[in-house]
Amino acid sequence: DLVIELGGNDITAANAAVLTNKLLQMANGAIYSEDKSVVEIHDEKLKALLEVIEAANGKPVLVFYSFQHDYDRITKFLNKKGYKPKKLNDSSDIKAWNDGRIDVLLLHPASAGHGLNLQYGGSTIVWFGLPWSLELYQQANARLHRQGQKEVVVINHLIAKGTVDEDVIKALSNKEINQNVLLEAVKARLKEA
Repeated sequence: DLVIELGGNDITAANAAVLTNKLLQMANGAIYSEDKSVVEIHDEKLKALLEVIEAANGKPVLVFYSFQHDYDRITKFLNKKGYKPKKLNDSSDIKAWNDGRIDVLLLHPASAGHGLNLQYGGSTIVWFGLPWSLELYQQANARLHRQGQKEVVVINHLIAKGTVDEDVIKALSNKEINQNVLLEAVKARLKEA
């Protein structure tokens, strides 16, 4: 087992995948301990998120989070700052977002798959925590960047310097490049046929 001592709490990772997950949590500012309690480490991403929301000048912002404690911490932090973040739960939330009645919408990327139309509610995306999956990343971004969107979609990535966040954003970029190269190669072969 891999063990990290953090503020008097032992954080254990049974294998490399669990360790990576713990490192992602740490980059976001909190981590689940052995007893499932949340150990807060920093609030730098929360501060950066607030800066992006304030820079949006009242325009709605869609925030993708990774862990339940991200959602809890974001909600608590933004409530204290006078915002009313809303988690997307059902079609009434989609309508409220698209009608401009939600200033900050919180969504897990795994819940933002095909067919979810959010393009009428805003044009600013913030990734509080990134997924390793290129498909999840692209599909989540496509919720705003789709037909009917009247604004330029701006995608913000909150990356904690010197952390696994940098590895994830690089991996996503490389996967996208490789995917595009493969698609171009297939298109070229089809033209030859």
